[in-house]
Amino acid sequence: MNEPVTPAIPGEEPLRLSKRMAELGLCSRREADAWIERGWVFVDGKKVDVLGTRILPSQRISINRQAREQQSERITVLINKPIGYVSGQAEDGYQPAAVLVTENARWRTDPTKISFQPRHLRGLAPAGRLDIDSTGLLVLTQDGRIARQLIGEDSEMEKEYLVRVAGHLSEEGLRSLNHGLSLDGQALLPARVNWQNSDQLRFVLKEGKKRQIRRMCEMVGLRILALKRVRIGKVMLGDLPVGSWRYLGPDEHF
Repeated sequence: MNEPVTPAIPGEEPLRLSKRMAELGLCSRREADAWIERGWVFVDGKKVDVLGTRILPSQRISINRQAREQQSERITVLINKPIGYVSGQAEDGYQPAAVLVTENARWRTDPTKISFQPRHLRGLAPAGRLDIDSTGLLVLTQDGRIARQLIGEDSEMEKEYLVRVAGHLSEEGLRSLNHGLSLDGQALLPARVNWQNSDQLRFVLKEGKKRQIRRMCEMVGLRILALKRVRIGKVMLGDLPVGSWRYLGPDEHF
């Protein structure tokens, strides 16, 4: 199975099995490689256990029960990140938001029935960034499918922010925030930006360039006083207190 495959359909080119599994949303590429090494992956009914195996997009991929059971045990955590914590690895003396995931910091009214286990901390990684001086919804997950859904190359997951600003915003400036600005030499995707009240804007974006909202506001003459992310996809921050966390429930989907 690790030999190059001759395309059976005109225009069809072979690609790495792990990449194809990630494209199909079966798992992350890292998970795919681990499953392949363990002999948990089958292509057209035949076990594949050699990393780097290439297959055709039309071939059928299946995974065994052990892989599915392992995947079902992976958890996802929602944090209301405070100011002063970074999303990922510790940097410049600042702690990562993951240190907040302790039994004591769990939201008392977490609606899930999941029992906190130390193993839930292993491999827990941020699915997206939130600036150190911003608050709100941050997702940490062990599940490669969710990570790909939120931050994969082809992800257009909506993210909603409430932004308190100072300065004057013209009608033309508001139109530019919705569409027409460029960052780092690239045009930004259309956004939805509107006033919530006299000093607060609501942003809905489908991309997440570094410090994007802050830079957008600077370009139209606004200064940000506070920025909070309140939604990712269908999942809302809701009443989750700052500095607290909860599990993503089995009935919740981004």
